[in-house]
Amino acid sequence: MIRGGDIGKGSVLLIKNAPYLVVEREFVNPGKGSAFARVKMKNLKDGAVLTQTIKTADTVEDAEIDTQDCQYQYSDGENHVFMDSVSFDTVTVPLALNENLKHYLKEGDVYPIVIWQDAPIDVKIPQKMIFIVAESEHSIRGDTVSGATKPVVTDTGLTVRVPLFIKQDDKILVNTETNEYVERING
Repeated sequence: MIRGGDIGKGSVLLIKNAPYLVVEREFVNPGKGSAFARVKMKNLKDGAVLTQTIKTADTVEDAEIDTQDCQYQYSDGENHVFMDSVSFDTVTVPLALNENLKHYLKEGDVYPIVIWQDAPIDVKIPQKMIFIVAESEHSIRGDTVSGATKPVVTDTGLTVRVPLFIKQDDKILVNTETNEYVERING
């Protein structure tokens, strides 16, 4: 059990028999009445978002989750297949859990897998990742409107809007939460 005042961003709570990850937390201390935390949570099983107000003195059940580092191997059409880095066991994560995950998984890279009740429910990807531009339109000289962008496709199939100077085979850093271009990586 965890007190409402101790809930923070990243906490995992058990609400309606499902694990919810706290993505935003706002502490409110009104002039009258007791303080409370307004939390926005994401269901780790189906992605549903829930906003709830919890008094700081109240207690909420926290979910017992584990993470294990696993190396991404391949996708078989129904599951993403990983190998546990310690025991070398195969761990499968259903594609249905997160359709967009396929654009962020790179063969051979290690990702933390979230386990709840002995079943994988999520794959944690880094907030920023490096991708190689696989397809890019050529920009026309003189097409220099301030802030002009163009779409490119990365080596994993992710489409990102980038500045006009980005070319095919360039390495780019992308924010995985917003799918936005951050910067070009030299070298």
